[in-house]
Amino acid sequence: MKRFLLIGILILLTSACATSPTGKKYVKIFPDSQMNQMGAAAFTSMKQSQKVDASPNSNRYVQCIVTALIPEMLVEDQRIFGKKAKMNRTRWEVSVFQEDTPNAFALPGGKIGVHTGMFKVASSPDMLASVIGHEIGHVWAEHGNARMSNQFLGNTALQLTAILGGTETQQKQQVLGLLGVATQVGGLKFSRDHESESDNLGLTLMARAGFDPRASVQVWQNMSRLAKGKKPPEFLSTHPSNQTRINDLNSKMPQALQIYQQARSQGKRPNCRL
Repeated sequence: MKRFLLIGILILLTSACATSPTGKKYVKIFPDSQMNQMGAAAFTSMKQSQKVDASPNSNRYVQCIVTALIPEMLVEDQRIFGKKAKMNRTRWEVSVFQEDTPNAFALPGGKIGVHTGMFKVASSPDMLASVIGHEIGHVWAEHGNARMSNQFLGNTALQLTAILGGTETQQKQQVLGLLGVATQVGGLKFSRDHESESDNLGLTLMARAGFDPRASVQVWQNMSRLAKGKKPPEFLSTHPSNQTRINDLNSKMPQALQIYQQARSQGKRPNCRL
């Protein structure tokens, strides 16, 4: 009986395996519709609990950058996945929040938020495009779903272990055999991989849209200077900026500059101004 249960669980986890735009495999338990609903609900809650900046200029500015980036993601998504393309063509909703901390985020369901404090750190359209492109990369690669899926598995493991205690059961074997290592050892590498992948995706998106990819290094340098001698900005707490990250971006820069020059030659010159 235990063997059949284990085989069933392995089949379930295998069927829940998905592929990111860069070819990485990850566990995907939650359907897109559910993730989109959760993203929309979270975004609505944030707009109700935080002060939204109603300035037409700032909203038009962010929307201009998003409008330039999203079509490039859709084209790349179609090229990579073909008929199994992940992203749809619904209009992405943008909100600017009146908040001094430099922060930005993107949520499943096409939701993007930017704090006004980010304008001071990402002080040019190219720099802001690198930040937003990075956040869009997280949604495109379904990092939220992967995190929730792993957390779900981890919580299930902890709950079952607590409930079952020391008694040997099929459920406990499931916990120990399939979820234990993945939720402890795997979790550390998980976050670093996601940040690196989003950096890579964001760099490609901004270059394809006609934004100068060299600005991606500038914005992280600005973030690092802002953090020196002070409590790190909220953005850095989940998006660590360090020399290794900058070096990684620079290593990808030659290819990104080629994409950028090609985009400019095709007339892609976003005119986004605050």
